[in-house]
Amino acid sequence: MNQKVFLLLASAFAICQALPFVSYDDVDDTEVVELPGNGLEEPPKLGQDMIIDLTPFGAALFGKPDEKQTAVRVGNFSDADAVNPEELGNYLEGDMLVPQTDLIMKNGLPTQSSRWPNGIVPYEIRGNFNSKDMSTIENAIAEYHRRTCIRFVRRSSERDYISIKGDNSGCWSSVGRVGGKQEVNLQSPGCLSRPGTAMHELMHALGFLHEQNRMERDNYVAIQYNNVQSSARNNFEKAARTEAFGVPYDYGSVMHYSKNAFSINGQPTIVAMKANGADKMGQRNGFSDFDIEKLNRMYNCATVGSAPYSPVAPAPAPSPAAGAASGSGNPIVDSFLGGLISGLGLGEEDKKE
Repeated sequence: MNQKVFLLLASAFAICQALPFVSYDDVDDTEVVELPGNGLEEPPKLGQDMIIDLTPFGAALFGKPDEKQTAVRVGNFSDADAVNPEELGNYLEGDMLVPQTDLIMKNGLPTQSSRWPNGIVPYEIRGNFNSKDMSTIENAIAEYHRRTCIRFVRRSSERDYISIKGDNSGCWSSVGRVGGKQEVNLQSPGCLSRPGTAMHELMHALGFLHEQNRMERDNYVAIQYNNVQSSARNNFEKAARTEAFGVPYDYGSVMHYSKNAFSINGQPTIVAMKANGADKMGQRNGFSDFDIEKLNRMYNCATVGSAPYSPVAPAPAPSPAAGAASGSGNPIVDSFLGGLISGLGLGEEDKKE
């Protein structure tokens, strides 16, 4: 064997031995990452400004997707309705949920989440969406890319990622990066009938809460509890502390409830205390300017690109025979091999030989 080739293969083998081993849970396809000699990978230590405190929500944030009442309500949703589809769920504040799993029940409920490092969010789409649904999801992602520094990238082997699915359980998401595989559910067609609903749920996944529950909301809205469904009163609880990054209260936020949210009698549950507020509440046409400002401040966006985003499908996996020629599929290995090939002088002439 050519000595250069032998050195190349031996070095590549050593690198592969040191890389994390990735396996999958057969039950829900959840990825497990193991590091040699260290057991399961621990999440990175983050600065205090990256932490999102979930303590005030307690156990209410956790549960199971509701495939009965919520599914029926969202299934019957019409674009002519005076509320939004994410306001129809039997979840915390209508659409905030971390599905209970054996892993969560074993390790205890997490009390915090975090932002996505560098604003990069690996994702996959697992739902059986039609072309119209896919266009709505892709356009929502495109708006993030066009107006913020947030970047949704197709997942390859990242440990933490979001999985967008379309089960019959309504519209829901967890809050922030909770670790591992986390789901964003968009029941079709209800949750994809308005452009802003997909944006709303992805905002939750990025770490944002509902606008009307901000700690200073009483200066801007009056909650009409007499009109609120008794089972939904907790959805209007004011947060003891919220971080708005210096951005004013925003009636037009894609994260604001509609004025009739969770109404028991068709009368408003939220009354605006400022002029024109009622006309803006609950819009789901797209981001408000303040939404964009909050996103960019939360993720420290210095500059924002203006080029529209074109979704790119994941590249097909190389065949085993092509592995040595086209790369291993692991960017760390490929980068190392590229440098090694160059250092050993294995250029085009060696390939021809």
